[in-house]
Amino acid sequence: MPGVTHGVGRAPANIALVKYWGKRDEELNLPVTGSLSISLGRLGSAVELKPTGGPTDAVWLNSAPLPLNSAFAKRASAYLDLFRPTPGHWYEVQARNTVPTAAGFASSASGFAALARALDDLYGWGLSTRELSILARLGSGSAARSLEHGFVEWQAGSEPDGMDCFAERVAAEWPALRVGALVLCSDEKPIGSREGMKRSVETCGFYREWPGRVAEDLALLKRAIAEKDFAALGAVAEANALAMHALMAATRPPIVYALPETVAAMRAVWAAREEGLGLWFTMDAGPNVKLLFDAQDEAAVRARFPAVQVVAPFA
Repeated sequence: MPGVTHGVGRAPANIALVKYWGKRDEELNLPVTGSLSISLGRLGSAVELKPTGGPTDAVWLNSAPLPLNSAFAKRASAYLDLFRPTPGHWYEVQARNTVPTAAGFASSASGFAALARALDDLYGWGLSTRELSILARLGSGSAARSLEHGFVEWQAGSEPDGMDCFAERVAAEWPALRVGALVLCSDEKPIGSREGMKRSVETCGFYREWPGRVAEDLALLKRAIAEKDFAALGAVAEANALAMHALMAATRPPIVYALPETVAAMRAVWAAREEGLGLWFTMDAGPNVKLLFDAQDEAAVRARFPAVQVVAPFA
């Protein structure tokens, strides 16, 4: 657009309640299965994008310049290659994350969703949310789910070009639902999700069972959401996360993200539930734990986990 010198975009992080693990197309980030997530409200990413004179892209994260050979800078530049008007057209990317980066809190999802929105703002494309979901997916698969708030379902699709592979908001509100983020380690994880998925698909003998498990869990989760059955939602999310981490452990060589603190948090959740507290957890590809509970139990959850950061996705 004439006179526009920069674009801005914001997007929430999302936590998959039924997970995405494995791709049918590496280049287009097309998943083997669908998935369903909940957004993290105010936690996520903001991006400001400006064309520059070069001679390279400049990528900043939380006000600090990133080396161009860092993982995020390389992925951001490779993504921007898809949209440069000319090969020598460079950008400055100012990104801010309010979740730990590369630690299993879907920072790449919110980051690439925000970057897709910033591109749309810069160039005035006026894309629909579905179209932005498709574009964001090219940067990070789970970014497809970070264009909306609330519950979001990512359709795996079947077309080779991926045009039927996008995410859409589930028409359901659940004001009492709470997500609690337990940051147990904010270090960058040793094996990225992209590499981990590829390794699991190629070497895990149990992977052939995964698509059927996901299909079953998606049906159960959507029923739980429709019926506002919190115990069912928590049970599906926790079991699906543990199944994904079991796949990782059965991969060759094994992928284990859990730390001793992770296992301790899991055991604390199970102990609380034995004592009657309606509390479940989920985990993405990382050591950190996300708690799922009802607003009425927030005080009890905070008493057991004083460091928890509570999000009300539908606030």
